[in-house]
Amino acid sequence: MNIFLLFLTMSMLVYLFVGWYVGRKIKSLDDYYVAGRNSPTLLIIGTLVASFMSTNAFIGELGMSYSGHAPLIVIMTAGNCLGYIVGGLFFGKYLRRSRALTVPEFFGARFNSPRIQRFAGITILVGLTCYLLAVTWGVALIVSEVGQLNYSISIVFVWLGYTLFTLYSGSKGVILTDTIMFLIFSLVALVGISFIINSSGGWFETIQQLAVYEDKPNIISWHGVVGPNMTWKTPIEGLIWALILGLAWGLVVAVSPWQTSRYLMAKDEHIVIRSACGACIAMFLLYLINNYSAAAANLINPDITPPESVIIWIAVNVMPTLLGVLLVCGILAAGLSSASTFLSLIGFSATNDIMPKDSSTEVKLKQTRITMICVSLLVVTLCLTLPSNIFWITYFAGPVFASSWGAVAFMSIWSKNITESAAFWGMVSGFFSNITASLIDYLTNIDLPVYLDPILIGIIVSLITLLSLSRKGSGSDKLSNYRNKLHENAPELILKEVARTLVWPKIMVIIGFVTSSSLILFYAMPYHEAMGTSHMLLTSGEFILSLGYGLVLILGGIFVEVVTRYQNNNT
Repeated sequence: MNIFLLFLTMSMLVYLFVGWYVGRKIKSLDDYYVAGRNSPTLLIIGTLVASFMSTNAFIGELGMSYSGHAPLIVIMTAGNCLGYIVGGLFFGKYLRRSRALTVPEFFGARFNSPRIQRFAGITILVGLTCYLLAVTWGVALIVSEVGQLNYSISIVFVWLGYTLFTLYSGSKGVILTDTIMFLIFSLVALVGISFIINSSGGWFETIQQLAVYEDKPNIISWHGVVGPNMTWKTPIEGLIWALILGLAWGLVVAVSPWQTSRYLMAKDEHIVIRSACGACIAMFLLYLINNYSAAAANLINPDITPPESVIIWIAVNVMPTLLGVLLVCGILAAGLSSASTFLSLIGFSATNDIMPKDSSTEVKLKQTRITMICVSLLVVTLCLTLPSNIFWITYFAGPVFASSWGAVAFMSIWSKNITESAAFWGMVSGFFSNITASLIDYLTNIDLPVYLDPILIGIIVSLITLLSLSRKGSGSDKLSNYRNKLHENAPELILKEVARTLVWPKIMVIIGFVTSSSLILFYAMPYHEAMGTSHMLLTSGEFILSLGYGLVLILGGIFVEVVTRYQNNNT
């Protein structure tokens, strides 16, 4: 057993122990489903980020950055992260007020509709089972590579770990270990970039070498590598892709069950807003550090094959053994946190939303765990029999929720006229139009342009369905009364709590300012110095990217403060 496999096994045992310890304290469905609704800001931030930063972030997107697309990934991230702000302020806060056990249960209560609750539960079952399949493959690939294990054995190792952990610990264990995992991979990412940069000759030397890097021209220009034989032929084409996908995946972050269900665990709605701000900050910084680190790895080894293994190669070959082991354990942790989140949500939703019964707490807990076992057995069987296709399944499963739930989620809070029929058919049409477009894109020779991405098709179809059907009817008094109650300020909205919440947008503004300043000084200026175009700095794409990236965080912070003050004074 090599040292990587030894530490991976030890970390898995630690997570199992935490799950066992926390599981002993579960006494109610609230404990198992929503962690007793008593989680503080740090735990919500930890679970939001850890459940999003799965293997696709550490394998697929870092592979793209190594291949020359780091700037576009960073631009896309800005849109993704704004999903936390919009989702927290305009959906998550009110979802927390509903005190539902699951997001589908909220939809069912909002529209007084068992069929909406059931269909939303089915989308979770389908979408997150696919996502769990992709994450299992991804984590097993890492274990196989660094642990020198057979791939099939690695799949079983990973499956057994997250299944045993999730079965016993429920959401309390998931949220605690998510935070531990978040802290581990964040810390190691910060340390890891220093070794990559030092191996390349120092920060300014690294930027200047990448600026004139001949093997991948423009690798760190504002648009990355483009050209006739590249994914994007022109800088504008790459920019359009990054902006559209950034905003689309921002909607995934705002409404997807593995993100919004975390808000149901928050101690109060102030924790929702604070954790949304914290998650936005964490994602902004992590993606910036990780993706430029992957680009810099070209100066150490320009021939890492496949590119998706860049982070594993860095852990094994660049970093000191102990830190490399911690980095791999952090990536394993990110994958396991996503897997445990997905499996728990599948079990909760199947029992609570798809086949709800008036049962005792003990019976429901037993039913949930049986469902998890059945689903996890299905997943491991598919993992062992189907050819691995991590990235397509990831980009298929995540957007399903934005297409199906996105418009319904926000209109359920902000529209007085949305009807039960409109909400149901809006969900159904968005779900199936997304799936249809995804299958056409994947199974045929038709290459859909980015503005016809399946996620956008699904969102547009869902919204058109919602608006057209809502015009033909009106919401009942019962639906209006439920919505009105969601807009009543909760008792905990005292002045002291509001003041503490408003500290977070101020932190966003400060970090945004520091980020822009640092990017200008340590990226745009040395880049143009190496290119001999310092006189064009202020009009360059690199300067605009540097300024704009931090500006998004600054404007986001201002937006949070204005909206929070307004909502507190007017609801």
